[in-house]
Amino acid sequence: MPKESKQARLSRMHQEYAVLCEEIPHPKCALNFSNPFELLVATVLSAQTTDKRVNMVTPELFDEYPGPDALASANPERVESIIHSIGFHRTKAKNIIGLSYALCERFDGEVPQNMDSLTSLPGVGRKTANVVLGNAFGVPGFPVDTHVIRVTGRLRWRSDWASGSPDPKAIEREITACFPPEEWTDLSHRLILHGRAICHARKPDCLNCPLNDTCPSAFAA
Repeated sequence: MPKESKQARLSRMHQEYAVLCEEIPHPKCALNFSNPFELLVATVLSAQTTDKRVNMVTPELFDEYPGPDALASANPERVESIIHSIGFHRTKAKNIIGLSYALCERFDGEVPQNMDSLTSLPGVGRKTANVVLGNAFGVPGFPVDTHVIRVTGRLRWRSDWASGSPDPKAIEREITACFPPEEWTDLSHRLILHGRAICHARKPDCLNCPLNDTCPSAFAA
């Protein structure tokens, strides 16, 4: 198979994304939240677990600790007991209490609206910050999770698709360069939803994939 040119790849990317837009017309964040603080905490809790499981523990958590001031002074053991069903609950309890304290001390109890400030908070990396920026504030953000890494790799949307240790920040930079900023958040949502529903890690459902006529990895993953 001849090597695909950059222009041909870009054209295919936009063609495939148009299909995903038809298949997933109204993407949205799968985490339940009612304000930026709740989304920030829920996203920190979602690391290495499912959004569904996070949504099972956050109602009780936010009922007892409705804002950063309450959570900042929470008893760690009590927080751990509420979120114990999700992975790494002790570390996550420490992080959400710590970030709540930082919000109160440094940001007047408000969730900041920029990458540098968000990533200065305990337990908040670039992916979490992008989730909050895009979904709570409408600031263009492209969260890169395992689904985004897998789907963009199989579609060969990125130059390091064959890498065994892809760099999420490099993926973010390369993919966002190909789409307008106003598309970034929904683009990430659609890739994640496609990864969950069709492009599974072990047994991708290529037969029912709407991209199987253009995907370079179709029926081979």
